[in-house]
Amino acid sequence: MALRLARLLARIVLWFLIISVGLVVIYKFVPPPLTATMILDGNGITKDWESLDNIDHDMVSAAIAAEDGKFCQHSGFDQAAIEKALARNMKGGRIRGGSTISQQTAKNVFLWQGGGYFRKGLEAWFTVLIENIWGKRRIMEVYLNVAETGIGTYGVEAGAQRYWGHSAARLSKVEAARMAAALPLPKKRPVKNPFGFTRHYGNMIAARISTVRRDGLDGCVYD
Repeated sequence: MALRLARLLARIVLWFLIISVGLVVIYKFVPPPLTATMILDGNGITKDWESLDNIDHDMVSAAIAAEDGKFCQHSGFDQAAIEKALARNMKGGRIRGGSTISQQTAKNVFLWQGGGYFRKGLEAWFTVLIENIWGKRRIMEVYLNVAETGIGTYGVEAGAQRYWGHSAARLSKVEAARMAAALPLPKKRPVKNPFGFTRHYGNMIAARISTVRRDGLDGCVYD
């Protein structure tokens, strides 16, 4: 009985490895058609895939400024952020992961929303895969196309059309920063005419865009 169970588990692990690596390889070249988040969204789905070449550079810089200042320096995980998250988690409450853009992309494309150590473990596996198979430019391209940018809205192109009435190819610094400011809580933080924290945070991100460009913090996306 124990041997049969061990063989079954081995087969499950083997098939998981084959399928997960296969999907990552496919999505290196093909846009992910749907994600679990989209499927489970009761508000419908509005999305419009755009090549990174057609997304304003300011949007890339704003995402890095807001979500992951070390995007070009780490290999998928920000050790300092993880240690801070672990310290918070030891105090109880909602599990926090100190997620990088790479981790968020892995979660958004291959997994589901919500916490839990099991999902975080799968997220780590897919993060390693996309870092090594996709590379930084593809990770950023996929991230900006699948991230939720509003209620029932996915990707910065759909967000730009919804909020500003034009394509993501010509976002201003303020427009890009406000969309980036809402990324962590897109259903709760208003992008257009923000107020309070969201407006202040958006202004901070807009100011950081020049620093990101000056210091080459987005260089791995355009090299």
